Amino acid sequence: MNNKTPILQLNRFDALTGVADENLSRQIARRHATQGTGSVLFYPQPIVMASASGAWMEDSAGNRYLDMYNNVPGVGHCHPHITQAMVRQAGLLNTNTRYLFPVLEQYADSLLATFPAGLSNVIFTCTGSESNDIALRMSRFISGRQGIIVTESAYHGNTTAVMEVSPSGHKEALLPPWVHTIPAPDLRRLSAGQTLSDLFAADVERAMDELDERGYGCAALLVDTIFSSDGVFADPPGFLAQAVARVQARGGLFIADEVQPGFGRTGSHFWGFQRHSVQPDIVTLGKPMGNGFPMAAVITRPAILQAFSEKTEYFNTFGGNPVAAAVGLAVLEVIEQEALMNNAQRNGDYLRAGLRQLAQDFPAIADIRGAGLFNAIEFARPDSGEPDPQLTSRVIYHLKLEGVLIGAAGRFGNSLKIRPPLCFSRDDADFFLERLAKVMGRLNG
Repeated sequence: MNNKTPILQLNRFDALTGVADENLSRQIARRHATQGTGSVLFYPQPIVMASASGAWMEDSAGNRYLDMYNNVPGVGHCHPHITQAMVRQAGLLNTNTRYLFPVLEQYADSLLATFPAGLSNVIFTCTGSESNDIALRMSRFISGRQGIIVTESAYHGNTTAVMEVSPSGHKEALLPPWVHTIPAPDLRRLSAGQTLSDLFAADVERAMDELDERGYGCAALLVDTIFSSDGVFADPPGFLAQAVARVQARGGLFIADEVQPGFGRTGSHFWGFQRHSVQPDIVTLGKPMGNGFPMAAVITRPAILQAFSEKTEYFNTFGGNPVAAAVGLAVLEVIEQEALMNNAQRNGDYLRAGLRQLAQDFPAIADIRGAGLFNAIEFARPDSGEPDPQLTSRVIYHLKLEGVLIGAAGRFGNSLKIRPPLCFSRDDADFFLERLAKVMGRLNG
């Protein structure tokens, strides 16, 4: 199978085949009338959401769903400490960053304290797309080169510049010649005696050589450090180090996209790159940073930011506003006070153990991968080993009927992407495992 699936097509509502009652049809028509048919909805029968708390969501009919998909509310939906911080600051002050307000400096200090010492400057933005856009500009300015290396199914955002380095965002292969893709770091690609570190580093080395031959050179290696859109490839810890060292030795930069694995999701470390014992030149943050409030950031070394700032003006009206700073600070406080990294490690281990036990009964489960509370279940046809995105789609749909929301990932869309809020409990894990077993039995997986 060679046909890859664009990321926004996975589990997408299709008006031609979707099932909807009259009231739901009216709501869908209203959405499309105002936002166009390109506005993405999930499931054949989209859900009208009404409320959420912790790891659970509730629709307008009172049906409850365990949220295994949404890493935007990273510490849990509608956390009271965070919503209170948001409301309190909104009642005091919210303005642009051309003024001094202590909450922003307090947040910047707290955020930077989670990084290695050399990464001590921050630019605040509103979205991960903006952050990756700035990171690309920085890497090209500092290196004097144009080429970017990404993985084959990477997704790094939706600005013009960032879409150029997001293969999974395209329905067709439309990448410019200064972007070079490499395969996902899949252990199953290894030859006898080969390590994943050697394989991935060799892939990166060849990409740098090719970019040199094309006349662009390598400005940066840009990866999501858990390779989520590629299908979640977390292990073994440390395999990234050799590739990063080779890029930096040849004058390129390493950009760690932490929008997905950051803020303690992998359990063992606060940032995904730390699992690999590497020092990025630039780190980009997004989604879970504000637990649903739109905020993001770029972290880098002072020398990089100083050189970039001397030649380029950058100002973001809303990035780092007082409400965002108060919310971001509250998120960090919740992660620490509720020991959510430990929870991610403990319950992630428990969940993977349960999934591996389940896989013994269902040969269509080809692989279980992940770290902490970011995991994947890959489906393949038992007779041929070919990816099975059709089964994946059916599992997603039937899990929804059983009260579980989940999404897909991977080059072929044949992996379940499991990323519940970090407050995910052992009872939640048991609920998911029981419902998944029920669905797999129903589908004869």
